[in-house]
Amino acid sequence: MSLDGGRSLSWQKSFSSEADVKPNHGFWNKLIDVIAGSPEYKFMVRPYSVATDSHGRIIVTDPGAAGVHIFDFTAHKYKLIQRIDKRKNSMLVPQCVAVDAQDNIYVTDSDAGVIFVYEPNGKFVRAIGSLKGGEGYFKRPTGIAVDSAAQRIYVTDTLRDQVFVLDMQGAILQTIGKTGAGDGEFNLPTELRLDGQNLVVVDSMNFRVQVFDRAGAFQYAVGKIGDSPGALFRPKGMAVDSEGDFYLVDGLWGKVQVLNRQGQLLYYFGALGVHAGEFQLPAGLFIDREDRVFVVDSFNRRVQEFQYTALKSPTKGGMN
Repeated sequence: MSLDGGRSLSWQKSFSSEADVKPNHGFWNKLIDVIAGSPEYKFMVRPYSVATDSHGRIIVTDPGAAGVHIFDFTAHKYKLIQRIDKRKNSMLVPQCVAVDAQDNIYVTDSDAGVIFVYEPNGKFVRAIGSLKGGEGYFKRPTGIAVDSAAQRIYVTDTLRDQVFVLDMQGAILQTIGKTGAGDGEFNLPTELRLDGQNLVVVDSMNFRVQVFDRAGAFQYAVGKIGDSPGALFRPKGMAVDSEGDFYLVDGLWGKVQVLNRQGQLLYYFGALGVHAGEFQLPAGLFIDREDRVFVVDSFNRRVQEFQYTALKSPTKGGMN
């Protein structure tokens, strides 16, 4: 897709299973497969959220598999993180994912009501928000972002219509928002992102994105209800590219809309379908520092990767 000013967006690949990161088999391995049978690869069931770490590994939550997939295309490695504990802190419905500066992995669990923290290798570290009875403190934690420099964790509690600001140990420092439709108020907030000095929150049932400063002061909102281009009907994942434009997934219409900070539609991509560049119930979205755009194509059980090419001198830095 060619865009204004020499910009472009191009489809790169899709992936759905462990097999996609493995190198091509040589002759002898193929012969073994014929004799012993092909290996059983793990695959996505109902993926939801996506992020990348500093090594370019792609981390995907999968509520359907009750786990988190880690795809490493550089090293041709794959790992599935799952946690089953009969006493407490089992990972039940992993929802959204973020990484910190050390590549530790933070996963919200909408059913368990906690945030699971894992080392980069997948080793369990702790659960944030876990109470003595095994239940979680949060009603339904969804979106999550980590500010390593400021030692802060931001998480949306969708059913409380609030954003919680935590320290790295999980102590609550501040809450942002309340139930409502006014500036700084929420109706089922979901995804969130840190963008420069701003906090960006998908206010799903107010059909908009709200932008705050890091202290929680409302700045402005983008979006409106509707089913026409530029309007939001089922906003899901959200991210910001290197030029500061918002990418918003519409889960029902199967497309990603790109809006500027004034709320004007710049372009959109995607359509309902199963082919390359098409989506069915897309959910999470992430843009890394190289402007690689990852879209979780949930019902098609895959993640699709696009490459956005900005102007040679972008106006701002990459995503956090």
